[in-house]
Amino acid sequence: MELLLKNVAKHVQLNKEEEQILLDSFVLTRHPARTKLLKSGEVCINSFFVVSGILRNYCLDDNQANEHTINFATTDWWIADMYSFLSQKPGNSYIEVVEDAIIMTQSREQQLAIFERIPKMERFFRILMERSLIANQQRLIDNMALSAEERYKRFCQRFPTIKYNVPQKQIASYLGVTPEFFSKMKKKLLMEK
Repeated sequence: MELLLKNVAKHVQLNKEEEQILLDSFVLTRHPARTKLLKSGEVCINSFFVVSGILRNYCLDDNQANEHTINFATTDWWIADMYSFLSQKPGNSYIEVVEDAIIMTQSREQQLAIFERIPKMERFFRILMERSLIANQQRLIDNMALSAEERYKRFCQRFPTIKYNVPQKQIASYLGVTPEFFSKMKKKLLMEK
């Protein structure tokens, strides 16, 4: 619970009463690896704050054969299918637990109620959305302009510990390369050191 309050305090200051109101709007749960918190076709009614562990947001191609990792979330990060969460329409992505996780869950309904009770929380989530938009735009530019090796280096900077804790095929799908190519690329990078 303290981690969530520290995360919020980076952008807005809450008094003790507001902190308790905010904490009461979340549910703390534990999930083992491979738990699906959201499936394609469902409405994303919750956003998730990661206390510990790793979550992944991904989608499948039209043949349902290849996964495309959209994002990872680790300790002190937020994750949701933003299209579905904000529109409350069915989405086309999954959110799964990659590494056993403790998460704090807040429904869209609870979030909107918090905006009414603690208006500065609307500012907090606006800041999160702006940062997410910037990160997604930069990732899109990186995917168009950088080599796979350069994208992997950026990935390692953004997620310094994740690279050791998630399957290599998930990192490959985040980078937009095949697992085989990723394996060869990593081997080449190790040899260059």
